[in-house]
Amino acid sequence: MKRLKAIDMKRCIGCYSCVLACARLVHKSISWQKSGIQIHSLGGLSTGFDATYCLACDPPPCAEACPTEALKPKKGGGIMLVSKYCIGCGNCAKACPIGAITFDSESQKPIFCLHCGQCVNFCPHHCLSLVDVKEKPKKQP
Repeated sequence: MKRLKAIDMKRCIGCYSCVLACARLVHKSISWQKSGIQIHSLGGLSTGFDATYCLACDPPPCAEACPTEALKPKKGGGIMLVSKYCIGCGNCAKACPIGAITFDSESQKPIFCLHCGQCVNFCPHHCLSLVDVKEKPKKQP
């Protein structure tokens, strides 16, 4: 399975191409705030940028915090949203240990990285990549 990884953020110039690609192509929005990846300055132009996106926790604390089971754990880590069950409580965003889930105030639904790779395709400096990860073997009782 593939997972998003920030492989070389030293090359990032903060152009937000990845953010806009995700917002437009994945989340069908023209707002950079509705993106599954966020780029943050580390304190100025000379210090660089950092990317925040879902790390595909296994088990995901955001799904565990969802009272309606609208967030379903994906095999191998990460989550998927069953939109009709989401009540817009925001518990998932509060439970994410790295702040990778944003909340859309219009739709009252969480926005997070799906590990689809659209951001990778639009990063002009090759800071991001989809990498193969192996599934963790299940523990025997």
